[in-house]
Amino acid sequence: MKMNVRVVDNDEVVALLSMNACIDLMDDAFKAYSKGECDIPLRSIIWLPDKSGGLGVMPGYFGPPESASEALGLKVVTVFPKNEGTPYESHQGVVILFDVENGRTLTILDACEITTIRTAGASGAATRLLAREEASSLAILGTGTQARSHLDAMLAVRPIKDVRIWGRNTDKAVAFATRESKRLGLDVKPAPKAREAVECADIICTVTGSREPILDGAWIKPGTHINAVGACIPVARELDTEAVRNSRLYVDSRESAINESGDYLIPLKEGAIHEDHIVGEIGDLLTGRIEGRRSAEEITLFKSLGLAMEDLVVAKYILAKAIKTEQGHDVIIGGCRRDEA
Repeated sequence: MKMNVRVVDNDEVVALLSMNACIDLMDDAFKAYSKGECDIPLRSIIWLPDKSGGLGVMPGYFGPPESASEALGLKVVTVFPKNEGTPYESHQGVVILFDVENGRTLTILDACEITTIRTAGASGAATRLLAREEASSLAILGTGTQARSHLDAMLAVRPIKDVRIWGRNTDKAVAFATRESKRLGLDVKPAPKAREAVECADIICTVTGSREPILDGAWIKPGTHINAVGACIPVARELDTEAVRNSRLYVDSRESAINESGDYLIPLKEGAIHEDHIVGEIGDLLTGRIEGRRSAEEITLFKSLGLAMEDLVVAKYILAKAIKTEQGHDVIIGGCRRDEA
């Protein structure tokens, strides 16, 4: 007996997972997580001796039990920041999905594109809940892969008319603005300074690899919504203390935030905020357990760290579409008893 495993490559992932579909899937994932229908341990990272790169493992179970949406699997991803300027992405790996009945391997999918789309999709889900309905001005700090995907996500949930992009490398910001203006038929402008990018923005997305603040609270106008995405370790942050203190803070996972988020932990250590500064998880907002935006002047902040359940729910969706549309290809991987072959 042979066991077929469906392999879905990066181009197929892009073809099968639209941003609009992903944002809806993130709603499902957030609700299930906050209702206790998932088992998602904190990610584990093994670093190379010189800290130049590492291997991250993100296992998880997505429920509810005995439902059509059950998923068991993990994402295995390498993180090599030094890949900037090379042909390789900084994050590479696979998402693997297993059957919940007998543990057989169901599918292996490219993790690079899944991470790109679902990270922005999570921000899109949060923005749809928290940004003002009329928000039309967007600032993106960062020029990498997540900058483009976040632009797509914001366009999917709000009537964006004005976009400003800033990056530490001005040439990359100019190239991004030129490329995306042509792709979208939208006027995307490069900003020479981060402050100039965000001062008039209704929505701000920080998607950099910076370990020090790039967004100052003094620059943020009342009513802004912020998606803080780039920093995901306790010693790194993209927002300064004032930006966090002045914002109504929502997270994807409270457990992850109190263990991994420098954007939260550093102001907490300084005494600028208290533990109750986290209003709650996005899933709690979706299920009506907590309030969202309370006024047009309030600044809202979504701190995204990324959770395995986001990868699992997306992987299950992609697998179903791949089978239905006959995309991907099957490979033979062991798992069956040889004496019964």
